[in-house]
Amino acid sequence: MPATLIVGTQWGDEGKAKIIDYLAGKTDIVVRYQGGANAGHTVKVGNDKYIFRLIPSGILYPRTICVLGGGMVIDPDALFAEIGELEARGINPKGRLRIADNAHILMPYHREIDIRSEESSGSFKIGTTRRGIGACYSDKVNRQGIRVGMLYNETFYDTLLPRLIEQKNRLLTRVYDAPPVDLAEIKDKLLFFRDRLRDMVINAPYYLNMELASGKNVLLEGAQGTMLDLDFGTYPFVTSSNPTTGGALSGSGISFRYLKEVIGVAKAYSTRVGEGPYPTECTDETGELLRKAGNEYGSVTGRPRRCGWFDVEVVRHAARINGLSCLALTKLDVLDQFKTIKVATGYELDGKRIDYFPSCNVSKVKVIYEELPGWNEPTSHATKPKHLPKNARRYIEAIERFCGVPIAWVSVGPARENTIALK
Repeated sequence: MPATLIVGTQWGDEGKAKIIDYLAGKTDIVVRYQGGANAGHTVKVGNDKYIFRLIPSGILYPRTICVLGGGMVIDPDALFAEIGELEARGINPKGRLRIADNAHILMPYHREIDIRSEESSGSFKIGTTRRGIGACYSDKVNRQGIRVGMLYNETFYDTLLPRLIEQKNRLLTRVYDAPPVDLAEIKDKLLFFRDRLRDMVINAPYYLNMELASGKNVLLEGAQGTMLDLDFGTYPFVTSSNPTTGGALSGSGISFRYLKEVIGVAKAYSTRVGEGPYPTECTDETGELLRKAGNEYGSVTGRPRRCGWFDVEVVRHAARINGLSCLALTKLDVLDQFKTIKVATGYELDGKRIDYFPSCNVSKVKVIYEELPGWNEPTSHATKPKHLPKNARRYIEAIERFCGVPIAWVSVGPARENTIALK
């Protein structure tokens, strides 16, 4: 059976969790392949709202297996808190959670280093969530990280762990003027983590490829979006991992031969959290209207999101990198109040028209806009394409034409039933 990938085509917060939830009911296994507890995926079922930070959104379906992949950095405290929240709401994840043994563990010192690093960066701030994600990924790349599977090797606690703590304490005390962490406390925390996870830990590449070979279908879920990709986003104002197709394969361990469909998720406008270039940002009352209508505040941090018009070049960039099969266009209803809607259809750089998203000098681009007529009436009641206002249908067709990718679904509200299949 094939694997399907859901990927964000903008700066994250596109509504991936809703599309994952919409598709997960017919999926055997949902895999989160990168990122950590710095991104929140929101799903609304009836009057209930769920915010997932580490656990894949498919956990709401009682027969769906959820895997935290090897490309993730897992904060034990956040994971146990999330499990507790689910259990308190009558959802039992026991027996349905799997954790890759090569996933990395986010330690308390990672959070402290992240906070201190951001505070000491002066005017050049990345705008991190201060949850230690980048510091943990740095340790992974520097080969100083702690994998989940290492917790089941007794010599780790007597040899490697003391050496790591000694190194981190030198960094904390000498560079950041921060208090050291206690080795005994860290060891106790890891032993507690080890015991609670013992029945969940798997070799993810073996498990997932064997399940696919046996006929199971797999849905791959990432955090953030293409424009925050470490290699293809607006560097250095990016996340510390790869939310794109390449990251999905390396972060899950599945063979590329199984990946048959890549579904891109895009808002009908655009948003961004944190610092960095954002060509179509509206800093006037239009941006505030979009923020208010779309409730554009971070589900994890609560930070207000920067808002702007739909950027075609951004989604074309995502389509090239990820090999998009189709798009899901979300939050169309947020545009209900606008009489005229702008769409960024291209860029000029140094006085010349360019047909790509630049890797550098993004802040220098001049945006070329086209104006489309709005519909100025509600769309949240629509359940079929024919229920949408004529100008809303024309807007969807224009986005599809500009981006060169077919739009398969349109979302007009946060609930499951507010999803319209077009194809």
